[in-house]
Amino acid sequence: MRIAARYSHLNGLEFLIVHHPERWREIQNVIASVDAERCRTKQSRERRKAGLGLLYSPKDMNNAMRAAFQKYNWIEQRASYWVTGDAQLIRKTISMAPAQQKAEIERAGERAIGSYNQTDFVKDRIAVEVQFGKYAFVAYDLFVKHMAFFVGDIIDVGVEILPMKELQARMSSGIGYYESELYNVIRQGRGVPAVPLVMVGVVP
Repeated sequence: MRIAARYSHLNGLEFLIVHHPERWREIQNVIASVDAERCRTKQSRERRKAGLGLLYSPKDMNNAMRAAFQKYNWIEQRASYWVTGDAQLIRKTISMAPAQQKAEIERAGERAIGSYNQTDFVKDRIAVEVQFGKYAFVAYDLFVKHMAFFVGDIIDVGVEILPMKELQARMSSGIGYYESELYNVIRQGRGVPAVPLVMVGVVP
């Protein structure tokens, strides 16, 4: 596979190039190492996809990416936190460490509910999400998951790997794609989401 487009949100790419050039090279090497044609294994039952033959399998592409990232020692990680039904209390505790959040919520007489976000790959305070799933999952990554890791002081920048429309058109219906998600990010304005990001669009 190869990178066809990239977008730097809040100087995310510049941060990588200056502070972690080796990690950025690893990300590029992982993408280049995936043979997309070997992942063209999905037989579609959709009538409008009938003339396309075998489609690219999200599962197979994810597995290939996972194996490649693991060779470079990128690991899955969780960001844990505590929530409650009191909005004011959440605003007060959101920037605290998890143990402090729980204690503060309980001290206020509210129920502390444990929760977490999980990201595909983390290394040197960089999170990478490989997203060949439905639109909703991409939005969750961009506007919730990377933010949770950033606010939790686990990462400094998030990277989102997405198919370009060219690739998405040869996958199952409903898959998110780079051009559409780029529009969604830019539509929110310069400061939203408030976490440095690199959006990467890939093609076979």
